[in-house]
Amino acid sequence: MAIDQTLLSILACPVDKGPLLLVEGELLYNPRLQRAYPIENGIPVLLVDEARDVEQAEHETIVARAQS
Repeated sequence: MAIDQTLLSILACPVDKGPLLLVEGELLYNPRLQRAYPIENGIPVLLVDEARDVEQAEHETIVARAQS
């Protein structure tokens, strides 16, 4: 299930309140903090405790995937 663009435009990172990148329907990504939030059964899980930190090498891959 894809996330609607209207919903994506209002979703924000719970930490810095900035916009998130949608990465192939799998996760929402904050490139400023390098934190990835999962999407489970089409529902974004924007809980700080559920996010994972991303290393620099993976960050570049995720950003490239989000832009494609």
